[in-house]
Amino acid sequence: MTKDVIALTPRMPDPWAVLAGLLSGGPDKLVGTRGEGAVIQLCDPEGRPLVSVEAPLLVSVEGEAERLLGATAPPVPYWWTEARATTGVAEAEQLAGTFATRLASLLGGSAWPPDAAGSLAVVKTDGVSVAPEPAAAQPAIDVLTERVAVVIQDRPVVAMTAWLSDAFRAAAEAGLGLQIVSPAGTTLSPAVRDALGGWPSRWIVQDERDGYYDGLTGAVLRWQDGMFAPVASPDATEDDPRTPVAATFQEVRDTGERQLALTFRMVHPADDRLVLGGGLETVWRELTGAPPAGWGTSEPATLPWSPRRLTDVAHERAPEPTWFVVVGNRDRPALATVRITRTEAGVEEHVTLAFGYDSSEEPPLDALPAAAEALATRHHLQSMLVQLRKARRNVAVPPRFEGPGVPLAFVLGAEEVRAMPGDRARRTPLAEQPVTLGPRTRPALYYPLPGDPSDLSGWQDFEQLMRHLKGA
Repeated sequence: MTKDVIALTPRMPDPWAVLAGLLSGGPDKLVGTRGEGAVIQLCDPEGRPLVSVEAPLLVSVEGEAERLLGATAPPVPYWWTEARATTGVAEAEQLAGTFATRLASLLGGSAWPPDAAGSLAVVKTDGVSVAPEPAAAQPAIDVLTERVAVVIQDRPVVAMTAWLSDAFRAAAEAGLGLQIVSPAGTTLSPAVRDALGGWPSRWIVQDERDGYYDGLTGAVLRWQDGMFAPVASPDATEDDPRTPVAATFQEVRDTGERQLALTFRMVHPADDRLVLGGGLETVWRELTGAPPAGWGTSEPATLPWSPRRLTDVAHERAPEPTWFVVVGNRDRPALATVRITRTEAGVEEHVTLAFGYDSSEEPPLDALPAAAEALATRHHLQSMLVQLRKARRNVAVPPRFEGPGVPLAFVLGAEEVRAMPGDRARRTPLAEQPVTLGPRTRPALYYPLPGDPSDLSGWQDFEQLMRHLKGA
């Protein structure tokens, strides 16, 4: 049974409804709080948590329950209330299920997953207790060692929820890696993939044939020395570890689906009138004809798209960096992550964006130069890389090999062009010379990469261009 249970209700869980849910363990069950009251917990007699309940989220973006849970939610706006049971305690899982079932019964709506919905009766927990909590533990962390924090996620999509964001933060502050364990068939949100970073953080997938493997690299893993680590082949050497790759990871499935991926960076002058998110919206409109659907500081994205509100949140958190997730609608699946940082150069926006297409749809490649010009002339673009890759239309990351994208274009902002000596930026060794964007007195440059999108030759052109621009 899953450790996470979610109630999706058209009405807000008022204090009486939450109290009825909390009484799922009986009137004598201890109740505690953490996170300045944002998390309520049902505890054992020693005060250790059995179930942790996050503050309800008001979701005003259509499609998020379908994208992340495969569930049908009430019409927007609706309330998303998430409970997480302590790992390995069956009664805790029953408590979480009964809590969500009681909320759904009182407020309408439903509990996810359907098989987690239990009866409304009190769950018997007499004599049930849990192990002492380590000092650095969080509600989302299931195992904590001296090297890593391990999170078990039994969900259709491992998303950057508030729970998981807290786990990332706690692990980073403790100097630990974060390892996420999920069952076969689970996919990963691009927001989580981009946050995992390097070793020893991993996405670990359970597998019938190989036990466990890394969902992003395919390396077969085992629990050793306090964390999941690659298994070495019998003939491995120190110079060539020859880590085996899981058979499931190598089962490539070419469905004809593709993603158009853009990574771009903007550096704005620090100004009280600055509105962030405008560059992302500009690209979104150029390539889809509509703005993003919603945004948030975690998944699910809860707020309708609003650059002004996004800017207000970033301003409140400054000088600390701010991270956002931005999503598209059902007609055009898309997801972006935005990291905003205050630096000596100004206010930097780093955007990673992907649009999904099926085999019958053509990505709007002809619109790329116009999108790049709008960024360069109106949004202080520094650089942008555009790729086309074989990947899922719903932009989720499967635990199988998808292969790298093929570079289609690179864009250099006007300030970067101006800073290069002579005409280096304008004269390159590529067959196609750059296209001038914006005014000729202060141009940005769009470099079409002539590589064949059906193979990886575009990377050779890209590497050659980068060496040239760096003066190597």
